[in-house]
Amino acid sequence: MTDGFRAVYGAAPGGVWAAPGRVNLIGEHTDYNDGLVMPLALPHTCRVEAARRDDGVLRLHSADAPGGVTELSVDGLAPQGAMGGDRGGWAAYPAGVAWALRAAGHRVGGADLHFESSVPTGAGLSSSAALEVATALALSDLYGLDIPAARLAELCRRAENDFVGVPCGVMDQMASACCTSGHALYLDTRDLSSRQVPFDLAAQGLRLLVVDTRVKHALGDGAYAERRAGCEAGAAALGVGSLREVPYGELPAALERIGDEALRPLVRHVVTENERVERTIGLLDAGETHAIGPVLTEGHASLRDDFGVSCAELDLVVEASNASGALGARMTGGGFGGSAIVLVRAGDADSVSKAVGEAFAEAGHREPRVFEAVPGPGARRVTDA
Repeated sequence: MTDGFRAVYGAAPGGVWAAPGRVNLIGEHTDYNDGLVMPLALPHTCRVEAARRDDGVLRLHSADAPGGVTELSVDGLAPQGAMGGDRGGWAAYPAGVAWALRAAGHRVGGADLHFESSVPTGAGLSSSAALEVATALALSDLYGLDIPAARLAELCRRAENDFVGVPCGVMDQMASACCTSGHALYLDTRDLSSRQVPFDLAAQGLRLLVVDTRVKHALGDGAYAERRAGCEAGAAALGVGSLREVPYGELPAALERIGDEALRPLVRHVVTENERVERTIGLLDAGETHAIGPVLTEGHASLRDDFGVSCAELDLVVEASNASGALGARMTGGGFGGSAIVLVRAGDADSVSKAVGEAFAEAGHREPRVFEAVPGPGARRVTDA
């Protein structure tokens, strides 16, 4: 990969870093409600070659995006206007990370960065978080900051919220920074406490498939912000700081107290989704991984019917998978396209994948991309040069 850096900048990098994309097993649209999530890192990564500069210039280049090198002054980075009217496209994410590190008091100067990513974009697999976390770890190492992984994730979330302008929660960045091989990350986004949960599906004769529908519906970005605002309004109507404070056992009474009927299904999804995460962790701890399948499917129904973030392609993945012998399936990520996950017995993986492909062809959809999710490591330094 260092040939890419040399070709762009004419010198050797100071090191190579990598951060993974993620797939979320359960706990969707809960992270910005102080809720529970359980992501795992994918083997797909964003890799960055980087070298320190002493002149305060930040130069950004991606092998995966047109446009050449973006050059910025780190002293001029600011959430409004620094990247132009569109916030600079992909380059806003690493620029925002540099801004967030400096805003937190870290002495970060210039750098040359060259990115290459194998994380599918637009697939709901957190390609942006991988880009952010790889940048943060590279800058942290180049400037000797020694920032803990969870703190790096928080700063990356701030970059995406405040600099790029995307109102995401912290799950994606925490997954990219903190996941470990062979485990899912059981994360409480209220206090960032976490536990690495063994998730060796092969040992139990299971596989987790990711089905990338290859579609992304345009309403997704604005609708995401609307859902978040609706959750905040629901919490305000109940007099709580976040929907995490609504006990599952008190949900029916809580829903009756909400005057705006449009907010009730949003609240119901978040509260029941937290309960599904707790059910899932209980089953995994008991070694009953097969039994999480119906919980996944139940979560999809809630995302489809209550939260309204599914789409025809995602629904078709779930329907075709379950009809052909899957243990369970659900959409993963923000929704309106992107990917779904499917839990299958190892011997059924090919037949389920085939059934999904045939269902897409019959419906006139583009052929989906199917691959296995094997929990990989979080962000790390790959080499010194």
